[in-house]
Amino acid sequence: MIDCVFCEIAESSSAHLVLSDDVAFAFLDSRPVFKGHVLVVPRVHVETLADLPKDDVGPYFERVQRVSAVMPAALGSQGTFVAANNKVSQSVPHLHVHVVPRTKGDGLRGFFWPRQKYDSQQEAEQYAARLRETLA
Repeated sequence: MIDCVFCEIAESSSAHLVLSDDVAFAFLDSRPVFKGHVLVVPRVHVETLADLPKDDVGPYFERVQRVSAVMPAALGSQGTFVAANNKVSQSVPHLHVHVVPRTKGDGLRGFFWPRQKYDSQQEAEQYAARLRETLA
């Protein structure tokens, strides 16, 4: 049994899911850089990108690409920032890619990621629903 918060989320659906299939699941970050910030997580438990089996890399990043592609239409952003930490600054030791909505002049500079909060669980669910609908 692995003690992993992301594996627990995958089993319980306790987060605001935006995508879920046999390859990966994606949900809203509970402390987003900007509202609509999504974490895309492979179902297989691996700590880093180097640990992900070669045959899983393409299918996993197809899910990352899909989330990134729909974010502007779903949330009204102008683009996205896509990033992954490997060990250093990786808050959960399970591979995950951040997909963050971006708009020119949004204030994000370099790699300093000031975090926000959703006003309520209902607001978070509204963001998740918009992304799910656009992904469908």
